[in-house]
Amino acid sequence: MDVATTPSEALQQAINIAGSQSAFARLVGVTQPSVWTWIRRSKPLPAEHVLKVEAATGVSRHDLRPDLYPREPGQLEGLRA
Repeated sequence: MDVATTPSEALQQAINIAGSQSAFARLVGVTQPSVWTWIRRSKPLPAEHVLKVEAATGVSRHDLRPDLYPREPGQLEGLRA
């Protein structure tokens, strides 16, 4: 099982599952350069895209944006939904 330990790694994992930056951009409704900027500048996935990305790729919202979706006490860290 792949384990994403940081939001940047989780974002890259979701992009890999989508197949490419372009495919990921189409999934969330942005341009490929926007996706490139998020990666290059280590920006978090914008909040409005988190649930759509989780549903489409299986990468947990808790990994993508732990600041918005913290894990409940006792929930295992780094697991995909």
